[in-house]
Amino acid sequence: MEPLKILQQDPWLAPYSQAIEGRHQYTLETKKALTGRKSLSGFADGYLYFGLHKTDKGWIFREWAPNATEIYLTGTFSDWKEQAQYKLKPIGNGVWETKLKPEALHHLDLYKLSMHWKGGKGERIPAWATRVVQDEKSYIFSAQVWDPAEPYTFKKKKFIPKTSPLLIYECHIGMAQEEERIGTYTEFRETILPRIARMGYNAIQIMAIQEHPYYGSFGYHVSSFFAPSSRFGTPDELKQLIDTAHELGIAVIMDIVHSHAVKNEVEGLGRFDGTHNQYFYGDHRREHPAWDSLCFDYGKHEVIHFLLSNCKYWLEEFKFDGFRFDGVTSMLYYNHGLGQAFGSYADYYNGGQDNNAIAYLSLANLLIHEVNPHAITIAEEMSGMPGLAAPFQDGGMGFDYRMAMGIPDYWIKNIKEKKDEDWKPTSIFWELTNRRCDEKTISYAESHDQALVGDKTIIFRLIDDIMYWHMSKNDNNMTVDRGMALHKMIRLVTLSTINGGYLNFMGNEFGHPEWIDFPREGNGWSYKYARRQWSLFDRKDLKYEFLGEFDRAMIGLIKSIRHFEKTPIEKLWDNDGDQILAFRRKDLIFIFNFHPNKSFTDYGILAPAGAYEMILNSDAREFGGYGLVNPDIVHFTMPDPLYKKAKKEWLRLYIPARSAQVLRLKKDPAKKKTKD
Repeated sequence: MEPLKILQQDPWLAPYSQAIEGRHQYTLETKKALTGRKSLSGFADGYLYFGLHKTDKGWIFREWAPNATEIYLTGTFSDWKEQAQYKLKPIGNGVWETKLKPEALHHLDLYKLSMHWKGGKGERIPAWATRVVQDEKSYIFSAQVWDPAEPYTFKKKKFIPKTSPLLIYECHIGMAQEEERIGTYTEFRETILPRIARMGYNAIQIMAIQEHPYYGSFGYHVSSFFAPSSRFGTPDELKQLIDTAHELGIAVIMDIVHSHAVKNEVEGLGRFDGTHNQYFYGDHRREHPAWDSLCFDYGKHEVIHFLLSNCKYWLEEFKFDGFRFDGVTSMLYYNHGLGQAFGSYADYYNGGQDNNAIAYLSLANLLIHEVNPHAITIAEEMSGMPGLAAPFQDGGMGFDYRMAMGIPDYWIKNIKEKKDEDWKPTSIFWELTNRRCDEKTISYAESHDQALVGDKTIIFRLIDDIMYWHMSKNDNNMTVDRGMALHKMIRLVTLSTINGGYLNFMGNEFGHPEWIDFPREGNGWSYKYARRQWSLFDRKDLKYEFLGEFDRAMIGLIKSIRHFEKTPIEKLWDNDGDQILAFRRKDLIFIFNFHPNKSFTDYGILAPAGAYEMILNSDAREFGGYGLVNPDIVHFTMPDPLYKKAKKEWLRLYIPARSAQVLRLKKDPAKKKTKD
């Protein structure tokens, strides 16, 4: 048998070929054991079978609870009491069922399960519930019958995401508005989507969609995996949001959490049927040591069925265009990747890998692309395991992209620990381009984690509390000037070196001040920091507008180049002493001067011969710069006999301190082909 392609492409993986081929074969065997002669998509139809469904004859409800001895459906229709007509019957393999008349349940009725097991009982929200709401007074969660007379129907029947390149605007529905409260799907659709479209992003990545009991968890402690969070509105309003995004040409990626689950037993899956090991590990692996949550048992077929069905549900029912899988590192390793350096390939194949989790992730990717060949899958993974974003048939796990998690850490480390004059272009270029040739990545300058309380965004680390007093356009402040200049440069160099996609967390593009802090006891349950202050960007007297407009300009520039992310990156020049970096992609040359105070006149950079025009300048006045460079000058290269064979000549440029500029090779009209 021919070796897997991943082994052919990377000879350093040869010593671990047995492990790589073994996990690949294990996934194939797991797939066969799960599906038999079915397709993965046919296998992942659990959401059509389990849970509450309306039929021509009435209602049918099913639940998997192998340890249960009795189960009743209780709710507003039964005065929350156990009644014989709402009792479920066991039908085999741990599945329980009840069939009800049409008049037994109505739209907006509340319900739960009264679960009995040997030695105990308890209230439970159905595991497959698609609508869960919280009472405003008691804060108690209940499932809700969702059967509107006129359910929402999608207007955009077919949508194909634009992924060349993939430009993602990461967002959170609840904190997307400016008022100190929880925002809604409708508000996001009406007010935020137009902003995103104007900025030029072609995808949004929405956090906290799956229902979660604690708002302050940022959506990462999920309780009801099939229910869109009711905090933000109804399922139909979410569908309309996605439909509108598609009409605007914006793909909608869901931040999906399959790496762990909330511990809650009434709202969540913890001890759902009275046992500890129904959905989760029953031994020492049950509780996540760092996240105060429960870990799924990926070796159990019913659990894989539940999770794969969850993937298909969001694709089919809500038309999501794909997923960003959270916490993949935690899934891949028995130790969740905690306290491990991952300094060599041996660390990925030392027996500490969870083959069941690897098989699940591989199957999830196969399923998602079977359901929608244009779907996008992204792995949030920090260990750097080879093959994560390589096709499954090549020996990988099948993700389309992996998050370049080292990049935001690198920028924060530079800002926190180094003086400006110690920033080294060689180090910057290496960090931004150090990736596997067979895997696409999502680059980003800062993550939402770095904006959380106790930490700071890039702009806040650069300017800090001076932002409160000196962001007026008529106010000259050196600290603000420095912060804005570096903010623009960091973003441009990160975006211009992508090999797949780029991500920005909402508001960071215009230098959103302060931090993110959800309502909690420690802040008096305040919403002051769980919002986005769009008015700062909209005000014409403040410098936030400069940052936002630069972001729009650089996004527009990258989008204008066909398959920009696939173009080779050729380093033209780097000098750590001068702090100059220059590289070329197709007909564009990106030039950065990170020096804090030294500008250069007639600085020489070797480039392909020709005439170059400036198309973007971070120092332009419209972006809050000093306007030291004349944008109308055409730069002609100067020949040098030493580089004649290399077809390179000298560009002589004026490069101001702390600035970036992009030049484009002008086409010779005489060389253009004409049509007859």
